[in-house]
Amino acid sequence: MSAPLQIGYAAMLEQFAPAEAVALSAYAEQHGFSGVMAADHFQPWVPAQGQSAHVWSVLGALGERTSGDLGPGVTCPSFRQHPAVVAQASATLAALYPGRHWLGVGSGEALNESFTAEYWPEAPERINRMFEAIDVINKLFTASLAHRSVKHSGTHFKLASTRLWTMPDSAPEILVATAGPVTARRAGRITDGLITIGAPLEKIAGLFNRFDAGAREAGRDPQTMKKVLRLHLSWAATDSEALDNALRLWPNGAMRFPRGDIRSPFEFEQMAKMVRPEDFTGQLVIDTDPDVHRANIQRYVDLGFDRIYLHNVGRNQREWIEVFGRDVLPKLKR
Repeated sequence: MSAPLQIGYAAMLEQFAPAEAVALSAYAEQHGFSGVMAADHFQPWVPAQGQSAHVWSVLGALGERTSGDLGPGVTCPSFRQHPAVVAQASATLAALYPGRHWLGVGSGEALNESFTAEYWPEAPERINRMFEAIDVINKLFTASLAHRSVKHSGTHFKLASTRLWTMPDSAPEILVATAGPVTARRAGRITDGLITIGAPLEKIAGLFNRFDAGAREAGRDPQTMKKVLRLHLSWAATDSEALDNALRLWPNGAMRFPRGDIRSPFEFEQMAKMVRPEDFTGQLVIDTDPDVHRANIQRYVDLGFDRIYLHNVGRNQREWIEVFGRDVLPKLKR
């Protein structure tokens, strides 16, 4: 049976200083949003966004100021962070806030990982590294809950015999972020859920089919597994403000090419000069009418997402939270 619908708040640490992101998340919860997905970035996409706080530090503060679920959406456990370090951070957060934390992982992007100046591999290797990292994290969670140590020697990672000394009563769920069908199928075999971003419905339906197939291959019931969406949008009181917010603060949302190998916000800034309003079509709803946004969100609910985190790309967060809390969230139906 599907989980109850939850509409959460995407705390975009690329755009807001940590104290402001925490305050906005608490404000969103007061207006009907359920849970927080916080972005794990080392750099913003473009300089105009202006921030990039450490996600685990902010998640701890969010746990104190809110009462819903907490997820890093999405962290990469395979370049700047060894998977054991991510496992420790996740286990600690879950011990602090029982039943609230889930661990979202991805294969990484050069923007956030390549500053270590090591070789930056092609996408297939990054995906293989991610799945091996998930194996390391799962081993640590399982062994540590049993009060024993574990070691690992694989293609990409080594782990000397060790354990996590601080653990929750049960391990956090692990969700994989992907927009690719092959990765989705692999994720269905070994993880607890799928995270993706807004895209044409037929593409996401195909993603679901591959994820569900992988789950069934592993003898698992896909109906019990989470399907999570992060949905970007631009709402403002006027058309010009809504469009300006998208063009100035979220031009990356209109870029239809792979972005995993771009290393600098300043490179993205140069590419953003080529973005035109029509490039957002099918990528990002830009509208002043809350009901237009409600209808768009409802399409994803109807597709089968049980948890959706909304990100309004402008800095008009409190006004947007108030409007959506009043005019959008109560009208969304499973």
